[in-house]
Amino acid sequence: MNSYFLLQPMTVALIGGFLMIFLRFKNDRVRNIYSEVIAIITTVLVWIALIKADGSAVTLYRFTYGFTISFGVDGLSKLFAGMVSLMWPFALLYAFEYMKDDKRKNVFFAFYLMTYGITLGVCFSSNITTLYVFYEMLSLVTIPLVSHYGDHESMYAGRKYAAYTIGGASLAFFAVVIATVYGGGGNFIYGGSLGAARAASGNTMSMGMLQIAFLFGFFGFGAKAAVFPLHDWLPTASVAPTPVTALLHAVAVVNTGAFAVMRLTWYLYGADLIRGSWVQAVCLIAAEFSLVYGAVQALRERRFKRRLAFSTMSNLSYMLFGIMLLTPAGYLGGLSHMLFHGVIKMSLFLCAGAFMRQTGKNYVFEINGVGRKMPVTFICYTLGALSLTGIPLFCGFISKWTLISAGADEGSALGIIGVVALIVSAFFCAMYTLTVSVRAFFPMKGKDFYADGTEGCAVKEAGWKMLVPVVVFTIANVLFGVFSGPIMSFLTKIAEGVI
Repeated sequence: MNSYFLLQPMTVALIGGFLMIFLRFKNDRVRNIYSEVIAIITTVLVWIALIKADGSAVTLYRFTYGFTISFGVDGLSKLFAGMVSLMWPFALLYAFEYMKDDKRKNVFFAFYLMTYGITLGVCFSSNITTLYVFYEMLSLVTIPLVSHYGDHESMYAGRKYAAYTIGGASLAFFAVVIATVYGGGGNFIYGGSLGAARAASGNTMSMGMLQIAFLFGFFGFGAKAAVFPLHDWLPTASVAPTPVTALLHAVAVVNTGAFAVMRLTWYLYGADLIRGSWVQAVCLIAAEFSLVYGAVQALRERRFKRRLAFSTMSNLSYMLFGIMLLTPAGYLGGLSHMLFHGVIKMSLFLCAGAFMRQTGKNYVFEINGVGRKMPVTFICYTLGALSLTGIPLFCGFISKWTLISAGADEGSALGIIGVVALIVSAFFCAMYTLTVSVRAFFPMKGKDFYADGTEGCAVKEAGWKMLVPVVVFTIANVLFGVFSGPIMSFLTKIAEGVI
């Protein structure tokens, strides 16, 4: 019964999306209804699975040497699957208007829906082999979305995305093999199945080899989380349609990287196996450098979506920093930032896409005065910017404060350096996000400034299909900040291994 509930949503999204490649729709309205119905049915089935699944893993196929394809649900699965399932239908609604003039809508929405099903496969994976298979499938199915427009810039972005993410997965394969062969099948158990299996079997594999394998896994899976130096694909991929950059490169794809590192660290190796080692130090340094570097690059970037992409790089390393503190408090910070950053960045990317579609402009300096013509869009953007900066009463403050507290409580030199890095990054975040809001509502004129970019043009708000998702994610941003207690209680149980 467990497998029945878990396989249903993946199957519906995959088959529903695949059929769209061959179906001939009479008009856009029929196609949109079909796509949205598939997405909503998938979401409903996800929540039925989360409620009904009993927590036991179900094996569908066995390879040799303990490699198996199996699915199950635990606390981390519930968090990631819940996030994805609630965001996808709204992102799809946004895409209907954003892509209405595109000539290849069937192909776009087909891969968009199939990506939903494969992402759920990552969520419900109960061992490292299954996660790895769907992780690779996610790279393959999203390449056509990144290169959708088919021009030189898009094709280059698709090739770079493929090279980084598939190449990163090749690095991670070393960790997958080691953990599966020497860790009793590589099953996900809070506290680490590899350490327990190693102690029980008395195998003699050196700790050095295990640590090197972990390092390969961290950077391999971390490629999707844009950890330095495997980050360059993310800003390049911002040329993709905004529904892709918003959902896939601010939530699904990049969070899959962070999710995989969480599985590798807390459910496969276990914190005790790597705490205090040189590997922990290397991973913390990489995360701390990445979060500051991404913020600096975002401040320097003049193109709107690329600025948000560098911001995503920075904030993903917030999560990696929390994970690699190897304390429950740090893990809680990483979990909370995965959730809250996803909500915030969805709002910001959707606002950026609305501006770009309504004005045909791409650069930050071209935003001058647009807030007067698109007030809803840029009010929502401003609220998201305040949250991402870490202003109290917004959800971004909750996760950033949790991470800072965890770093301070951990007490090591790298923990304190991480706290400083977080504060510096937040300062840069205020500069690269809120200056956009200032330009939008308070354009400055004179020889040192660009003139009001809205004068004499018919810029207006986007249609309701684009505005509704923007407003929904903005409301969630505020509500999660004001009423964070129940959410943080749930996340605390995950971080402590209670669920």
